[in-house]
Amino acid sequence: MIFVLLFDLHLRAMLSKYKYHIWLHIIVLIFGFTGILGKLISVDSYLLVWYRVGIALIAILGYFAITKHSLKVDMKQLRYILLTGVVIAVHWVTFFEAIKQSNVSVALVCFSSSTLFTSLIEPLYFKRKVKLYEIIFGLVIIIGLYFIFSFEFKYLVGVILSVVSAALASWFTVLNGILIKETNAKTISFYELLGAFVVVSVYLFVTTKADVSRFVLSGEDLKWLIILGTICTAFAFIVSVEVMKKISPYTVTISVNLEPIYSIILALLIWPESETMSFGFYMGTIIVIATIFLNALFKNRFSKEKKVLQ
Repeated sequence: MIFVLLFDLHLRAMLSKYKYHIWLHIIVLIFGFTGILGKLISVDSYLLVWYRVGIALIAILGYFAITKHSLKVDMKQLRYILLTGVVIAVHWVTFFEAIKQSNVSVALVCFSSSTLFTSLIEPLYFKRKVKLYEIIFGLVIIIGLYFIFSFEFKYLVGVILSVVSAALASWFTVLNGILIKETNAKTISFYELLGAFVVVSVYLFVTTKADVSRFVLSGEDLKWLIILGTICTAFAFIVSVEVMKKISPYTVTISVNLEPIYSIILALLIWPESETMSFGFYMGTIIVIATIFLNALFKNRFSKEKKVLQ
């Protein structure tokens, strides 16, 4: 009996100590599930993003009402935040379309190339030199993508769309790095979602000629979209903001890099026939993901050296 009690106390202490790390991995797993939902939902990518953002906005507004979070923001900042939301909208549309044009595994691995684009875009905005190791890792990622492209040529459109989505994701991440200096993270995210919702709404209004019947969903699609909008968007966003207050950026970066691995494993379990890929694909995947982890290790090492010098 005493051993059971001691084990229970030890388990409680461990869970308390690593509570935020556990939540971080849950969030990454949820992000990984986003790709799975993209394949399960049958509507086109624009309508998928429109419903996702709309549902997420309603959920977040409910959260803000409960927590009495202020939505006040500087009007000049608001313009830039809404424009960033447009970038996010195009990123999501290209991401989900990449899944529909290929599969979850191809889209997620190619999307991992965002590390390469961040290393090129970030220096332009933060006025710093591109580091040599970033260029080398970028070239290695290109080699990995070449492996994937060579062995999975039938998924060419999906590969291109996923890489475009990765570039856009890197762009808005860097823009958020600038915006966060002057505005609350939760407020930024809300208005970015609002900007995304507005631009997709305008596109759908023009292309569908305001035909309401085009917005009708099947019960199955509605179910997955509610999960995508509430759990994978609103909930994941709120918890990730809280988690990042308690955990180092390095730990967050390493954990987020597990997203494509989680997605590929989930996809293989759900659709073993369509998600089982060639040997070349897995070689390319190993190259890309290993490079991303090495990039995170190097960034952590150089940041520590910088602190020591200061």
